[in-house]
Amino acid sequence: MTRHVAVSPRFDPRQPYSSFNAVVPSRQTFPPRASVVWVAIESASHRPSFVLHDHRKPQPHFDLRLEEAGVLRSWALPRGMPTKSAGNRLAIAVPDHDLDHLAYADADKSIADTGWWEEHDRTDRRILFTLHGSTGAHRYALIQTGKNWLLHLTKDQTE
Repeated sequence: MTRHVAVSPRFDPRQPYSSFNAVVPSRQTFPPRASVVWVAIESASHRPSFVLHDHRKPQPHFDLRLEEAGVLRSWALPRGMPTKSAGNRLAIAVPDHDLDHLAYADADKSIADTGWWEEHDRTDRRILFTLHGSTGAHRYALIQTGKNWLLHLTKDQTE
């Protein structure tokens, strides 16, 4: 199924912005519709999608967005994705985004990776999942530490 999408940012007002202000100032605005890039994406309707955005402004960071319950659950990653299982990366929960953000890019935000994800286990404080992206499949754990989260590349990787 091919979908054509564009920007329609809508945040969940129940989500706190305080922890995200260190990464993105609260006065940041989204670009005018004229600068939106329209992209046709292929997706399997039975697999939830993910996107990893590479932001260059105001400070370089990545955003991990996982499709769930009709929205994109989102975390800002100030130091990017972990590349070794020995190190964790801070993941700051940010407000949910519309599914339109699966293919959103502009002058300051590009798509670093996209694909689908599968959940293996979930508790109130941890989500174990695999991202199936353009660079292969990698298993991660998102671990809630109270106010923030940690993103961990697991030792046990898929074949």
